Amino acid sequence: MSEKAIFAGGCFWCMIQPFDTQPGIHSVTSGYTGGHVENPTYEQVLSHTTGHTEAVEIEYDPAIMPYEKLVEIYWQQTDPTDALGQFEDRGDNYRPVIFYTNDEQKQIAEKSRNALQTSGRFNEPIVTTIEPAVAFYPAEEYHQDFYQKDPKRYEEAHLNRANFIEENW
Repeated sequence: MSEKAIFAGGCFWCMIQPFDTQPGIHSVTSGYTGGHVENPTYEQVLSHTTGHTEAVEIEYDPAIMPYEKLVEIYWQQTDPTDALGQFEDRGDNYRPVIFYTNDEQKQIAEKSRNALQTSGRFNEPIVTTIEPAVAFYPAEEYHQDFYQKDPKRYEEAHLNRANFIEENW
């Protein structure tokens, strides 16, 4: 049996590898969600006119990789105190969001966000939103598995995020 999870945490290039390398993960797809245009292109999403957010859709086996663990991995890839983008990627299309596909995912995500807020790890409020999943559109092929296709460019894009993760997680 497999389930799906959808997370937005800035540039989707940087959100594939942390999930893709975990046991129980069947696939991780870069794409767009949360907008009002069907099948948007990368250029349309970058124009900030579609309402979409770059995200990853993860197909996983919950018996091997429970949703709680996916949420934990998600938090450790993002700056949950920055609602206006992530790291050098700015704008609504890079906002941090956990998109839930059912009530159980919603409850797990909310409980996890509350625990992070009360943990004292961050001095600022946790602003990552938790929203119902809507249509997810896979991004163009050149965006898929980017960390494997262009490792040098991926490392450059991931540098600020990697530094933040090291300092805060």
